[in-house]
Amino acid sequence: MLAKLYAFLYLRGFRVWVSYRTQMALNVLSWVLPVFTYYFVGTSLGEHVTAITDPTSYTSFFVVGLAFQGYVSSSIVTISQRLRNEQLYGTLEYYVLSPLGVFGFLTYSAVWGFILNTLNAAVILAVGAGLGVSYSHANILGAIIIVLMLLASTFGVAMMSAALVMVTKQGNPIAFFFSTFTTLMSGTLILPSSGEAYVNGYSVV
Repeated sequence: MLAKLYAFLYLRGFRVWVSYRTQMALNVLSWVLPVFTYYFVGTSLGEHVTAITDPTSYTSFFVVGLAFQGYVSSSIVTISQRLRNEQLYGTLEYYVLSPLGVFGFLTYSAVWGFILNTLNAAVILAVGAGLGVSYSHANILGAIIIVLMLLASTFGVAMMSAALVMVTKQGNPIAFFFSTFTTLMSGTLILPSSGEAYVNGYSVV
């Protein structure tokens, strides 16, 4: 098991990621820049948002939302992306015939996505700390349990997403709609009190 984790996490994960330095730099920027974007919009331009809650608490709200939304997207997208890459490389058949098997290949492939999103969350939370977010009352154990339950509950959807990629080749409707609607409706960036009127309107319809 340790040898498989080493192969998927270090050889096929970390070493490949750092070898493409431009992509690695763009990944880090894509983690950091949205934090500043929502910070300035929420505190300087979003008067309707700052009227509901003070800027510091809103910053805490969207920083935590951005940090953990990556786990939702990664759990759905990572496996299908890895499956599609192996199709393009022409190595998918070797994994199917290998002792690891298809299920083992998909499971170990998801581990690197989890590690990368953990790094993503750490960077976002660190930037949030620089913007004045306090984590003194954070329930770290509770957050870990929730993340593990999230990954376990979305693993089946990730498998369906990977199966659909085998048919469509390009484009993944399951990943697209799942990530979009969870970001919009789960309170990741929009305060629940701000969206209450919209939710009530949907319920009436």
